[in-house]
Amino acid sequence: MTQKIVPCLWFDGTAEEATNFYVSLFEDSEVLDGLRDPETGNVISTSFRIYGQQFMTINGGPIFKLSEATSFMIQCESQEEVDRLWDALTADGGEESQCGWLKDKFGLSWQITPTRLLELVSGPDPEGAARATQAMLKMQKIDIATIERAYAGE
Repeated sequence: MTQKIVPCLWFDGTAEEATNFYVSLFEDSEVLDGLRDPETGNVISTSFRIYGQQFMTINGGPIFKLSEATSFMIQCESQEEVDRLWDALTADGGEESQCGWLKDKFGLSWQITPTRLLELVSGPDPEGAARATQAMLKMQKIDIATIERAYAGE
């Protein structure tokens, strides 16, 4: 079945670079195609897939900018995965933000979210969940061990 909804990311001349960067970060990813201007050879748009989700990019110019109003949440299974993605996405001009949010060097917003964080902030112990939430609110990159200690009341 064809994916009915495909997020389209608007860039100002960096669509191909962004596509190759995003595909390099995830094991189950691939560039699907690209459309080039026949006169200049410049990329007009690309299509790629990450973990089964198709995306499109367009080099639409400086008219519209990416913003935090749209972000992609990556659910991470380990601290190592959090660290690897955080480091890669904040490198070369990316910006750290609060609570696991960041902007990459292209201006796209991401939420690097450990699945363990989601389990603890909605855990069965309301006081532990509140402590875990308070600990998370003080962080930029999420540290799973610190969240677990807060949940436990340590």
